[in-house]
Amino acid sequence: MYRSAILFALILLIPGCGALSALQGEPNRNVFELRGPPVSGGQCRGAKVNELVVELPKARGTLDSQRIMIRPSALQTQYLPDAVWGDPVPTTVQRLLVESLGSYDAFGHVGREPLGLAGDYAMISEITDFNAELQQKGALIRLSIDAQLVREMDAAVIGRSRFEVTTESPSTRTNDLIPAFDAAALQLITEMSAWTLSRVGARCN
Repeated sequence: MYRSAILFALILLIPGCGALSALQGEPNRNVFELRGPPVSGGQCRGAKVNELVVELPKARGTLDSQRIMIRPSALQTQYLPDAVWGDPVPTTVQRLLVESLGSYDAFGHVGREPLGLAGDYAMISEITDFNAELQQKGALIRLSIDAQLVREMDAAVIGRSRFEVTTESPSTRTNDLIPAFDAAALQLITEMSAWTLSRVGARCN
């Protein structure tokens, strides 16, 4: 019993919160998935593209996670304790873009990887914001992505743009934050899809 007491005391001296997590187990968290625009089956005129590859977006380590980021200040990063995304943020954004762009007949195929050696076009992007910023009342959801559309044949950049969307959450409760994230993601993917279609010369309903 004496040895057990010493071991417990040593565990409490381990830096960080990992010690208590190891003793008590990880907390239960609700899992949420964001929705993109409704599948359109959109009819497009103009250019037709055989294949578009949506590469996995880049993101810094604090965003390349399933954790839902909260920013109490510009220099501080925290996460919701009771909720996570179903996939890491970059994977979620990639999935939403593939689903949205793949619903238009301007593309023969839209995927995460080329069917052959290379596609006709590739979307390369970096997520710079995907978080809630705390305010005096509620929170501001901010999603920002820098994107480039590259023609694979000659590696020419045919389009470059920054997309930034904000929505407001009436409170910092998870039940209010998640719908605000969902509304922001819907707007973001809609704007990125419309931009991509216009850059390849497609005019869609």
